[in-house]
Amino acid sequence: MTTRQGGGLDVKLDAILARRDELASLMAAGGGDYAGLGREFAELEPIVSGIERYRAVQAEIGDLTEMLDDARTEPEMRGMAKDELAGLEGRLSELERELQLLLLPRDAADDASAILEIRAGTGGDEAALFAGDLWRMYERYAQAQGWRTEILSLSETEIGGVKELVAEVQGRGVFARLKFEAGVHRVQRVPVTETGGRIHTSAATVAVLPEAEDVDLELDEGELRVDVYRASGAGGQHVNKT
Repeated sequence: MTTRQGGGLDVKLDAILARRDELASLMAAGGGDYAGLGREFAELEPIVSGIERYRAVQAEIGDLTEMLDDARTEPEMRGMAKDELAGLEGRLSELERELQLLLLPRDAADDASAILEIRAGTGGDEAALFAGDLWRMYERYAQAQGWRTEILSLSETEIGGVKELVAEVQGRGVFARLKFEAGVHRVQRVPVTETGGRIHTSAATVAVLPEAEDVDLELDEGELRVDVYRASGAGGQHVNKT
């Protein structure tokens, strides 16, 4: 037995699955704009994968709920089912948030790689340490996604913090995943530089820019106009030489 509790979200998901099936049928028939259909199909695939994970957890929750509603379920099994249900409900919430992000209107640069800029804000040395922590977090996340990272510029403090860092993160869909990280990040903790055990608030700013694509331009020399100018008057010869 399965259960549906997503309301309006489930209606949207059903429509996406129906469109995916329609696209598959149109491409199989070989009619229409095959390239355009293929692009739309590819754009839907990440969403469809998310829907399948979401629906699988929904089905597990439905089965466990049915077990708990059954008066014949033994106490030991009931306790195990409650524990598992709590974990699945948390997982369902995570998957729902991921789907909501996937359903946001696409940015033209979503598939692009990104330039990530991290700068220490208020908080002195502790802010610089926090900025370094942010970079290591993004770096590990990039590795987990199979992306490539390269530090383009780095300014460090004497104790290993990061004053300013600019890095390139290469991979498909990097900008779509990281663009919402832009802004001011704050942390409240006892700094390693604090001997009195007091909690400090530190901040760091993050900027995420889509990486511009290289464009090859072919110029017809016949369409170019080259103008040469010479200086006259005092000092003219010097200007001409330099």
